[in-house]
Amino acid sequence: MFDIISIGDATIDNFVQIHNAEIKCDLNKTNCKLCVEYGDKIPVDYLSHLVAGNGANNAVGAARLKLKTAIYVNVGSDTSGKQIIEKLKQEGVSTRYVAVNEGMESNLSTVISFKGERTIFVFHQRWNYKLPDLDFTKWVYFTSLSPSFAQSNLLNELGVYLERTGSKLVYNPGTYQIKAGVKKCPKILALTEVFIVNYGEAWRVLGWEEKENIPIKKLLKGLADLGPKKTIITNGEEGSYGFDGERFYHLGAFPAKLIEMTGAGDAYASGVLAGLFYGEDLKDAMRWGAANAASVVEQIGSLAGLLTYDQIQEKLKENQNITTKEI
Repeated sequence: MFDIISIGDATIDNFVQIHNAEIKCDLNKTNCKLCVEYGDKIPVDYLSHLVAGNGANNAVGAARLKLKTAIYVNVGSDTSGKQIIEKLKQEGVSTRYVAVNEGMESNLSTVISFKGERTIFVFHQRWNYKLPDLDFTKWVYFTSLSPSFAQSNLLNELGVYLERTGSKLVYNPGTYQIKAGVKKCPKILALTEVFIVNYGEAWRVLGWEEKENIPIKKLLKGLADLGPKKTIITNGEEGSYGFDGERFYHLGAFPAKLIEMTGAGDAYASGVLAGLFYGEDLKDAMRWGAANAASVVEQIGSLAGLLTYDQIQEKLKENQNITTKEI
């Protein structure tokens, strides 16, 4: 039996840190673009090749927080696939459900880091998703997949598994799940214990126009009306917002020396899940998420800053003045 099984993708992130670029935004400081000289050779300050991806980020984060963890993930039979599997094993994540696809290459991303923010070029393989015969687990974490998931029966298979086992689901949909339409699978939403998205994703999930300036409470309630018992919206430096079905909350971001943003959302979600696993209510579990996210942005890559159980307790004590407020 597991404490958590993560279902999602893994990748190799090629991190490229640069300084010779410009940021251009419109008058509202939105729709910003990273600009470099076209056809030029751009100096690189730092380069690395690291295991990442939403599913892997969560699985490693959960394992470091002392949860017995497994992952269902697809990889290629290439060197990158071997690197992903080896990293998961090193972190104590069970790889019994890793699907190795012979003759295929693994997912690959190039992350351009500039002034703390990241721009990501993403390559997703068209995996043939099929849920393995999973052992019982207390929690399932369901996150980003390749666009080919829409041609699979994975959502129905996951729904059957959740109904059969009674496992609790944390749903943190990725780009392609949102594009395909999260609302198109009401059964999964009805089985979701916690639904987590960032501010921009919340609007896209609901199909609302962001310019409408709808209050955060209405966004949280709108997501909850889709079926989840609890909803969370993260919003960068503004912190995060939660709804437990009765009360609305806001938590400010924990202080951090920003180096690079990749993996902050996954770290937050992993912290929240662990907090709930250890018996915290939503408002206190949100503090676990904030602590984990603050640590990750102080390192390059999505795994380096993920906290251990003892480290997250220290981080929570150091920031005990930052509490979740009812709004």
